[in-house]
Amino acid sequence: MSTPQPRRGNTRQRIQDVALELFSEQGYDKTSLREIAERLDVTKAALYYHFKTKEDIVISLFEDLTRPIDELIAWAEGQPRTLETKQELIRRYSESLRSAEPLFRFMQENQATVRELRIGETSKERLLTLFGLLKEPDAGLEDQVRCITALFSMHAGMIVMQNVEGDPEEKREAILRVATELVTAANPPSRRPARPDSAQTASP
Repeated sequence: MSTPQPRRGNTRQRIQDVALELFSEQGYDKTSLREIAERLDVTKAALYYHFKTKEDIVISLFEDLTRPIDELIAWAEGQPRTLETKQELIRRYSESLRSAEPLFRFMQENQATVRELRIGETSKERLLTLFGLLKEPDAGLEDQVRCITALFSMHAGMIVMQNVEGDPEEKREAILRVATELVTAANPPSRRPARPDSAQTASP
């Protein structure tokens, strides 16, 4: 009988989590693979089995934690471009950011490293794709600003709102409400596409 794989996955995730802790505590450049191995209480060779460099750890973190966002984009691209779809997109994006929060914090604090690894470029492309899914093709400048602000408010909220007093979940919900209000305002009834069943309802 073959040996199950979860332990390998758990070890890989532990390495990612500990590396992210150390990167946050003392900075990416000042953290070595040896320190990560010591914090994990494993040998450097055991660490090498999963990751050869710090860059490998960061890239794997980025790929793992942003996969739900890519899946969300794929879902949204297959939906009708209704206001309901866009509101659901924002809601699901909030949930995706919850699990990726440590990664976004790392990216904010280590922007030079992120640029060197091209993670920043990938993030920009993903953000522009989300922006395109939220706005209408003929949206005016102000409505485009509303849509991009909705996304930025969710990103900034993860960083800035940590210093604001209040329950973390209540703060998250407040950010989501504001982002949803912005998207709703950017998609007034006069410019929303017809729902798929409207044509049937209107026909005699």
